[in-house]
Amino acid sequence: MYQLKAVDKHFPGVHALQAVDFEVQRGEIVGLVGENGAGKSTLMKVIYGAYQPDGGEIKIDGKRVRFQNPRQAMDHGIGMVFQEQSLIPNLTVMENIFLGFEKQFVTFGVVSWRAMATAARAQLAKVKLDIDPTTITSDLSFAQRQLVELVKVLTLEERIDGDLVILLDEPTSVLAEEEVKLLFQIVRGLTKRASFIFVSHRISEVLELSDRIYIMKDGAVVDVVHSNDADLDDIQHKMVGREINSEYYREHKQQAYNSNDVLVSFDNVGLQGSYRNISFDLHAGEVLCLVGTEGSGREAILRTVFGRDPCNAGRVKIKGEPVTAFSPMAGVRRGIGHVPRERKIEGIVNGMNVYENMTLAQIRKFARLGIMNVPAEKQLANEWIERLGIKTPSVAKDCGGLSGGNQQKVVLAKWRSSGSDILLLDHPTRGLDIGAKEDVYEMIREMSANGVGILLAADTLEEAIGLSHTIIVLKDGEIQKRFEYATGSKPSLYDLVHHMI
Repeated sequence: MYQLKAVDKHFPGVHALQAVDFEVQRGEIVGLVGENGAGKSTLMKVIYGAYQPDGGEIKIDGKRVRFQNPRQAMDHGIGMVFQEQSLIPNLTVMENIFLGFEKQFVTFGVVSWRAMATAARAQLAKVKLDIDPTTITSDLSFAQRQLVELVKVLTLEERIDGDLVILLDEPTSVLAEEEVKLLFQIVRGLTKRASFIFVSHRISEVLELSDRIYIMKDGAVVDVVHSNDADLDDIQHKMVGREINSEYYREHKQQAYNSNDVLVSFDNVGLQGSYRNISFDLHAGEVLCLVGTEGSGREAILRTVFGRDPCNAGRVKIKGEPVTAFSPMAGVRRGIGHVPRERKIEGIVNGMNVYENMTLAQIRKFARLGIMNVPAEKQLANEWIERLGIKTPSVAKDCGGLSGGNQQKVVLAKWRSSGSDILLLDHPTRGLDIGAKEDVYEMIREMSANGVGILLAADTLEEAIGLSHTIIVLKDGEIQKRFEYATGSKPSLYDLVHHMI
């Protein structure tokens, strides 16, 4: 049994964990839910050894332990599958799986790559992932990389004599339905010699997989419920401390867009290997959503608009001007903002503070003769922190230390404060809790009402239907169907799925 008693953790200006009691029994799957900033990530890092608690105690099978680093935690059978992924992109899959444990494949100072590949295949088979272990990790899809993360942790099975405790931090956030089912099947099959702590903002999944659920708010555990007796609405209420707005997607605030003001125009645009014959117009104030399965081309289309992936066929116009030179810098000059799916890698700059991240897209505005006007940067940041309700002890806080939801708000503030009138949102609510999602939806409605054109790749089909004026369904890189509608006449989930698969 793994147990925490009265665990406390402080950071400057933040009481991140407040006398937390938490336990996991042998073979149990424990869910952990709460808003962004509730303390879930901090608790996970204490369990994993990345943070040391300021008070309280940790016990494994009744014996007190204290980990100085994750390696010591792993030696006790504790592994973590990270939401933002810890794999090194330029290494092979097998090198990532056995990173730090390569000695088992070394003889007289020479690594047996063949032996490592054989061992990696055996590990990959645990999650039924049929890929070449010599593949460079950056060539995998996000979903494949997430499964490799799990495989990396499962290698503890062969290295540890005792029971395992595996922490799953948002493992399903970008997995397809069939991949989620496979993951749950794998997790349930491993409970004979492993316990799991499952963190997810998809509460329905937590209810489905977990035996018990811990609910956190403001650094404290506010309740522990058994899944069989749990009520979804009750859990949500305890998480946010308020009733969930029935107008979740703010559909009552949807306004008609300006059909005479075209911001982005695609005319039979194609990008080899990604999409082809794509035509659409994005208007001022319109929320246009691209839906499709993984690899349908929707993310690549967003990257082309931003200038990252230049097209090789067709014609693109931005605000009536043909685009001949593609680059992100040119995209920013055209008033385009991009909120990427992997915010920790592409959205924010770790090591830079909140105000530096927030003013990054308009840095020239705050520079004069090579000197930054820091007071002006801080003033702008404080205004947006108040406007968006960003939880941070100060504008000087390292942005990488904020919760996922607050990082996403910083990214959105970066583009809105710079005056971007075309916004590309690539899964903007991935990994966010209910309250943070509502904040993002409110921002989308506000931006739309102010004439911002929004091109969206939604996290769920319900989100796409709820937020959009227009939906374009993609399959294998081609447009299958276009839906244009007003509030009250939106398509059903079946309408979309029917054209997606």
